[in-house]
Amino acid sequence: MSQTEQLPCESKTLTNYLWSDHPDENKWADCVHCGMCLEACPTYEETGQEQHSPRGRVHLIKSVAEGKLEVNEAFSDPVFACLDCRACETACPADVEVGGLIEEARGQIRQAMPLTGWKKVVSGFFLRGLFPYYNRLHALGGLLKVYQKSGAQALVRKTGLLNVMPPHLAAMEAVMPAVQTPVRKKYKNKAVIKAEPETKHTVSFLTGCVMDVMFSDINDATIRVLARNGNDVTIPDKQTCCGALHVHAGDREMGRKLAKENIEAFEETDTIIVNAAGCGCMLKEYTELFREVDTEWKERAEAFAEKVEDVSKYLYDTGYEKPKAALNTRITYHDACHLAHGQGVTKEPRDLLLDIPGVEMIRMPNADRCCGSAGIYNITNPEMADAVLKSKMEHVPEDVEMISMGNPGCMLQMAMGVEKYGRSQQIVHTVQLLDWAYQKEDSGKGGADEAR
Repeated sequence: MSQTEQLPCESKTLTNYLWSDHPDENKWADCVHCGMCLEACPTYEETGQEQHSPRGRVHLIKSVAEGKLEVNEAFSDPVFACLDCRACETACPADVEVGGLIEEARGQIRQAMPLTGWKKVVSGFFLRGLFPYYNRLHALGGLLKVYQKSGAQALVRKTGLLNVMPPHLAAMEAVMPAVQTPVRKKYKNKAVIKAEPETKHTVSFLTGCVMDVMFSDINDATIRVLARNGNDVTIPDKQTCCGALHVHAGDREMGRKLAKENIEAFEETDTIIVNAAGCGCMLKEYTELFREVDTEWKERAEAFAEKVEDVSKYLYDTGYEKPKAALNTRITYHDACHLAHGQGVTKEPRDLLLDIPGVEMIRMPNADRCCGSAGIYNITNPEMADAVLKSKMEHVPEDVEMISMGNPGCMLQMAMGVEKYGRSQQIVHTVQLLDWAYQKEDSGKGGADEAR
């Protein structure tokens, strides 16, 4: 644990938070416990328990600050059971930042109650030993590619070896996408991917960690779409994991370390494009990580955050070429929580889709309801994640061919829902559909059918 993390809490009003970077009292000051957040909360919908509602969690966080509660299991369980989907923030008339409070409280919990046993080993391996290291992640991707292409995956599935795995992990393996060449490897020796036909803007692209290993085809599509719309694209070599999974897990120290690396990696660029909602939201909130502990880095984080744009919003704001080729498909759109509630982006991706000829958009009721992915929530809280997914799938229109969205975690979770509930929809990223339409326009064939 770093010296920064071990600084004691100096606020006289925060009696039971032991460390610096504690929950910000300004974030709960406007909460009047009106209950407007209750219907927006998936965990409250499932349990009906006040401690699993946004206002209940805010009350608990405030109570620890006032010395009425200790940082213990009774406090930890409701805080870590939160999906951090931010739907309550959209519903709140007072704009209470529940997500920020939850993440700050988790940081306090993990310092007062460190993980032990197998949970400590697994968390340490993935969050500190794997995700922050590009070469290790891509090595793992190479092993997964061999697993898929060698016949080992088919053998494992045929012999029923998956049955020895926990059900939720077996379900993930069943919908694991085909691993392809990461774009950071593909474009390793290319300083700039040039715009076509002429340069209007220059942007830098965050490839992500899991995104570039498991969904490199979406990264490829993003680069092609950006270049087609007049953007020179650079991929900073020193970029790293955004840190969202670490902050969600309460490891704010590692979150700060990764934030510093990314701030330095993208310091010379004016625009940072992201195609993963969770990553984009985290990048925009880097300032929160340095709120108390480092004024210089807080200022650099503020400047960095202003550069971050989701790809759909960026294309919408800067102008994009409307495809001429028709895809002729019926789709519905799922709002990734950290795009809709975290970044306020809802209209732009829908307009992009509606500008593709032949695309018929069918409205999904409660489209902005969480699917249960929530980073690694579907691994750490599989029962609640399954219940939230079931509710989500009940709202997916049956007469659509595709479900479009803008986040990799949602894509995996929704793919599991399609598989589990016997549906037939294809899960796609919004930028993929735009890319397929461009490809079909250029070649006179292909498009969505060929990409399936």
